[in-house]
Amino acid sequence: MKSRSILSHRLTVFFLACLIAAFTQAAAHASGFALIEQSVSGLGNAYSGGAAAAEDASTIFYNPAGLTRLQGTQILPGAHVIIPSAKFSNDGSTRFTGAPLSGGNGGDGGVTKVIPNFYASTQVGKVYFGLGVNAPFGLATKYDSGWVGRYHAIESDVLTININPSIAFKATDNLSIGAGLSAQYLKAKLSNAIDVGGISFARSRNPLALSLSDGFVELNGDSWGFGFNLGALYEFSKDTRMGISYRSRIKHKLEGDADFSGTDALAAAAGFFDRSVYANIMLPDSASVSFVHSFSPQWTVMADFTWTNWSLFKELRVQFDPVAGRTTAADSVTTENWRDNYRYSIGVSYMPDPKWTFRSGVAYDTAAVRNAEYRTPRIPDADRIWLALGAGYKLSDNFAVDLGYAHIFVKDSRIGKTATGPTDENFFRGNLHGSYDSHINIISAQAKITF
Repeated sequence: MKSRSILSHRLTVFFLACLIAAFTQAAAHASGFALIEQSVSGLGNAYSGGAAAAEDASTIFYNPAGLTRLQGTQILPGAHVIIPSAKFSNDGSTRFTGAPLSGGNGGDGGVTKVIPNFYASTQVGKVYFGLGVNAPFGLATKYDSGWVGRYHAIESDVLTININPSIAFKATDNLSIGAGLSAQYLKAKLSNAIDVGGISFARSRNPLALSLSDGFVELNGDSWGFGFNLGALYEFSKDTRMGISYRSRIKHKLEGDADFSGTDALAAAAGFFDRSVYANIMLPDSASVSFVHSFSPQWTVMADFTWTNWSLFKELRVQFDPVAGRTTAADSVTTENWRDNYRYSIGVSYMPDPKWTFRSGVAYDTAAVRNAEYRTPRIPDADRIWLALGAGYKLSDNFAVDLGYAHIFVKDSRIGKTATGPTDENFFRGNLHGSYDSHINIISAQAKITF
């Protein structure tokens, strides 16, 4: 028993070290920019089990009360390769002068990323403990530097690392209660071109200024925030259970720097020079209700409804610290005005023998972005339909593997950014009009080690 404990400890340390290295690259597309991809076994059912499945230690994220269904000690490392595609087609985009915006369609704005996660659980007497490390929010888009929408966005990369210790216990024979704390790190990088010619023309009224080359700005910042998650699991019988869970909102105050290049004296005089920046971001709370029923030892069906409070995301406002004796640029504002997201999913699992489990599921995910006016190249969100498949194989009593695949059909969507006047946030960004053709593929794998 002692050797198993030492091995468990070493494996935990090793996988955490790997995760820390991997998280420095992790971010991807999701509805809004929440990431539900926190479990490989769950992916196979399109996460339709959610708060009630509790198949493995990934229940720490979906419903910590599910820990009471796990025996002994479990270590669960996993990773998701997310392969998005987001192709823009220009449709008459113009500068504020009315002249057509130069540049192409930007290539494929989707960026392939790896989303790792790690979970560990154990039981001490009648109390169950768990630790989850995952990335609940993230996004990554990148376009050609000279594309038609360059004044709105070139690169966007947001990652989170969420450290989530949890605890659970059985309140009655049928009811389990769980809770967890979240310490969350957020890092963001946003870049775009600056219409130096347009800014210089607006200040000097010299038509020759319109031919000046673009400038460039990159914003970098990071933050720590804290929250919690709660859950309950009720087992009507050994074959039927229902789970509910809630994850709190988390407030971040990002602090960092704005680095400008290629700006002229007039642009610098307007406040476009290097300085410190900060931004307040409230990441949304969410709630889930899930149901699981086994018709027989071989067949199990499940369903889930999840709400995410994206209506909190009204705007992205970057504020520039003032510098004595120099003009302070106005806040950089992107109006978002998002709405709440709703996700509906159903799934089925088939277990022909104790070693194999086959999974499938479908889901419908509503967009957080309201319409073309509020859609941005950084997050070209739209309604989506998930089709998912998965399989699990138990190699021994102590070791199992899971694989999952999902294709996400993203509804074709439009962007319609039109500046109404010189004070409009999009005046120098340009009137960006066009459409997106998008889809996402997810390939996932995890190992389950039990002691």
